[in-house]
Amino acid sequence: MIQKADKNQTRQKRHMRLRNKVRGTAERPRLNVFRSLAHIYAQIIDDTQGITLAAASSMDKDFKGKGGNIAAAKSVGAAIAKKALDKGIKTVVFDRGGYIYHGRVAALAEAAREAGLEF
Repeated sequence: MIQKADKNQTRQKRHMRLRNKVRGTAERPRLNVFRSLAHIYAQIIDDTQGITLAAASSMDKDFKGKGGNIAAAKSVGAAIAKKALDKGIKTVVFDRGGYIYHGRVAALAEAAREAGLEF
């Protein structure tokens, strides 16, 4: 019997392959993206110390609207860029989390670039 592959498990494999190449440092931390069906999350992480420097999501109190669409991703991208720039972070390494660079992930990245982050 043929079994269908678990999409999240294959995404996690892609993410681990990606993480072998992408590392966040203090000078250039990693912008990580996670998306679920209902929400989207972004974190800026320093992998050398293992700490999160900034985070934004569609579940934040100041967020308005639905969290699982492209408009929400643009809003979260702008919010994470604003928080990063407030902490003095200008350049990051983009970690798409094993997702295809399309739709909500691409919208978040473009909004973060427009708000002033460089990657």
